Amino acid sequence: MLDLTHAVAALRSFNRAYTKVIGLLDEGLVKSPYTLTEVRVLFEIAYADPDGASVARIREDLGLDAGYLSRILARFDEEGMVVKGRAVEDARRGTVALTDRGRSVFSGLEERSSEQVAALLSRLGEGERGRLVESVAQVGTLLNLDIAVGGDVKLRPPRAGDYGWAVERHGVLYAVERDFDETFEADVARIVADYAAGHDAEREAFWIAEAGGRRLGCVACVRRPTDDGVDTAQLRILLVEPAARGLGVGRRLVEECVEFARKAGYARMMLFTVDGLTAAHRIYRDLGFEIVHQEAVELWGHHLVEQEWWMELV
Repeated sequence: MLDLTHAVAALRSFNRAYTKVIGLLDEGLVKSPYTLTEVRVLFEIAYADPDGASVARIREDLGLDAGYLSRILARFDEEGMVVKGRAVEDARRGTVALTDRGRSVFSGLEERSSEQVAALLSRLGEGERGRLVESVAQVGTLLNLDIAVGGDVKLRPPRAGDYGWAVERHGVLYAVERDFDETFEADVARIVADYAAGHDAEREAFWIAEAGGRRLGCVACVRRPTDDGVDTAQLRILLVEPAARGLGVGRRLVEECVEFARKAGYARMMLFTVDGLTAAHRIYRDLGFEIVHQEAVELWGHHLVEQEWWMELV
């Protein structure tokens, strides 16, 4: 039988500590007259359709008792913060929207909440803040929580911890999504270690895609020795976190890699990949790569088709 005792205790201990730190047990959230549940209801209304939020949807999404939600909305109505109506598509289903006063109150709550979190983060250094944001993102991924990617995506050079992150995330994601064994992570570790130990900064580069302090992906461009002596670059270790897929992060990483190789004076670029990575293959093909060779191989605990892709840069 699966023993979850220690994991349950650890998670509950964290919940108790964090609840105390941010004041969820206080009578009013962020020194306001409203409870956490009331603020959550305000949030749902504020970010709903402009025509109004469905009361039934709020009740369902927050798991609230109908009578409890009704009392909360009645209080908001008495304070002039909401206006009630009917859903356009179904006159039997009530809707609720914020008034100007309601939006003003909600904006104040949002501002104080952000200030509270900023005060917590200000105690940490830049690297520690990055680790915290990354840890929160991984918790969301593991528990299938809907945590949005916040902020504009930027590409930057690696910092302390980034190389280890690239190896770890390759190992975890490919084990979960493709059932690759530990030899895959070992291969990635060798690639990353070789780059970190010594590379030509003028002609080789490594990028981390990041948004709001959260690492979303990576890619590297390295020199590829060839028998014919043609100056060739190789694209390696492309990775995009599941939460960032569909946002164009992978394409930006590959485009950056190709553009760097072109400016560095390489005559062509190549990469190795395997069958089944449909999204990545679409990017490669769109940007001008073509498959020049493929063969069946036994690799990382599976029978795969290894593909070699090339593109002329000049």
